[in-house]
Amino acid sequence: MTSIRTVLAEQAAAWNRGDIDGFMQGYWNSEQLRFASGDSVTYGWAAANQRYHAHYPDRAAMGTLEFSGLDVELLAPDAAVVFGHWALQREHDRPHGLFTLVLRKTADGWRISRDHTSAAD
Repeated sequence: MTSIRTVLAEQAAAWNRGDIDGFMQGYWNSEQLRFASGDSVTYGWAAANQRYHAHYPDRAAMGTLEFSGLDVELLAPDAAVVFGHWALQREHDRPHGLFTLVLRKTADGWRISRDHTSAAD
């Protein structure tokens, strides 16, 4: 489970460098990737990557990302689910919420195949 936590730590580090493409390395590079947030569902790695770039066009919009309260459950040798909290620290606000991830162990290591992220009011 350490390797799963490492994927998330590497994502946060990439985000905090302003590197969305590096952040996206934690996701399964497949058309079967599913990302759900709000009332929107995005399918495919390329579409999810475009979505992140559109929603976070610069460092000010990205802020500093922090994951906390991670609960990692191994479901099988090649499947896991992670529940946790996310928060962005930006100059004028601090959006935050919850996420549930399904990770699969691929030839490239653990990768997120399903992401359901919600934002707090």
